[in-house]
Amino acid sequence: MRKASRLFEIIQILRLAGKPVTAAVIAESLEVTPRSIYRDIVALQAMRVPIEGERGIGYILRPGFDLPPLMFSIVETEAIVLALALLARTGDEELKSAARRVSQKITGAVPEPLRKAFQSQALHAWGTIAPPPPSVDLAMIRRAIRDERKLALDYRDELGRATERTVRPLALIYYSEHAMMVAWCELREDIRNFRADRVEYCEPVDAYFRGEGNRLRQLWIAGWKTNAVRPLEAEDA
Repeated sequence: MRKASRLFEIIQILRLAGKPVTAAVIAESLEVTPRSIYRDIVALQAMRVPIEGERGIGYILRPGFDLPPLMFSIVETEAIVLALALLARTGDEELKSAARRVSQKITGAVPEPLRKAFQSQALHAWGTIAPPPPSVDLAMIRRAIRDERKLALDYRDELGRATERTVRPLALIYYSEHAMMVAWCELREDIRNFRADRVEYCEPVDAYFRGEGNRLRQLWIAGWKTNAVRPLEAEDA
């Protein structure tokens, strides 16, 4: 790790720590020697970074100090580039547009070495691009999840059986071929999965489940981990 990156990482470690951190702990995290960390601490203090402490006891960063925004390492920048590329493979047109805007904003704000990482076109996400579902707007589902607003939907499963539901949307799962909505189904009185491309009608209703979303998501996650609910790829019937 270059020294500039190491100094940045030391500040990040101290920012996130709730108590003094020893040079040995920092050195183990950054895979260098404690002697290097001692020299780095001195260098940071010379740059007026408000680090306090001493050898054997640990170091803390005084409250009130922060780094400029959008300061990423090269590897973190590459992670962002690939994540934005993966978003372009979903059928969520609003998220794809947002990903392009995010890339433009970051490219215009970061220093030149990181800007090159964004513009190099060295990382790509390849494979099937999911088409938008024909009868439902994924952006509307995401808004309903955020607002904890119920949805009315007409759904036809893989066997062609049609049902009308009122659901409490909890999560969206994006696959390479389609998106799946996880919701509490008031018809089944349980958590169910709905493939977005098999929803024939979906609109918000004037009813909410505010304050229940996190509890229901935890119920879903707990059941998923213990195999007490349907697999993520299994739709409702």
